[in-house]
Parts: sequence; structure tokens; C-alpha cells
Amino acid sequence: MKPSLQPGMKHTLAFKVPENRTVPYLYPESEDIAAMPKVFATAFMVGLFEWACIDLMKPHLDAGEGSLGTHVDFSHLAATPPGMTVTVEAECTAVDGKRLSFKVRGHDGDAVIGEGRHERVVVAWDKFNQRVAQKAAAAGVA
Repeated sequence: MKPSLQPGMKHTLAFKVPENRTVPYLYPESEDIAAMPKVFATAFMVGLFEWACIDLMKPHLDAGEGSLGTHVDFSHLAATPPGMTVTVEAECTAVDGKRLSFKVRGHDGDAVIGEGRHERVVVAWDKFNQRVAQKAAAAGVA
């Protein structure tokens, strides 16, 4: 990771919510979830918030590096129907070695839909992928 990644840096990401990012599409195998309203799913909101943090970090990573989410603490405050655009603002609040913390907030043009904090850790993809392959092999799922 380059030393250019510093607390205070911000990134904004806009995403138009498609129907397939609504609650019924999260686990269509579940009859109860499939019957829920077609609004932006909390799980997809979490992924969108992570995406904004990843984008913020990307120019500051070395070749072969990426990041993994290690903690999320978000509130989902308002429903967003498909077709609306969610704008996410991510701010790096701390850099502690390879661990980074972020403040994240999403707005759909009508209301704040979610906000909170997120932590990520920088990893070398080759080492990470090797550990995952070893785990899968040991479990007999490789």
C-alpha cells in the first residue's frame, strides 16, 4: 500500500438501483424473503458501501493488492425503490498499518438511506488466494 492513502480522503459513488438488487432477489429460495417488498436490500446496500471504500483505496494500492471487509456497522434508515439513484460518500477516517477505517453514508435523493462505519484490511491477493485454496482442499471442496 502506498503512503498516499491518508485519513480525510473522500470518494463518492452513484448507483441506480435495479430491480434485481431488491429484497426478493436476495434469497429467492426463501418463500418469506421472496414475498418481501421490492426495495433496495440491506445486504446490497452493505455491498455498495464497501464498493465506495474499495474505489477510494484503489489508486493507493500496489500491484497485486486488494482489500477485504472485516467489519461493518451500518444502519439502514430508509427504503429505496428500484430506479432511484443512491449516492454514497465514503471517507477514510484512520489508517493503521494495513487496516483502514471509513465513515460511509448513502442518500437516494429523498433521504439518507444508511450510514455507519466500515473497516477493511489490505491483502496480497496471491497469498490470500493460496490460503483459501488450501482451506478448500482440506475441506474436500476444491
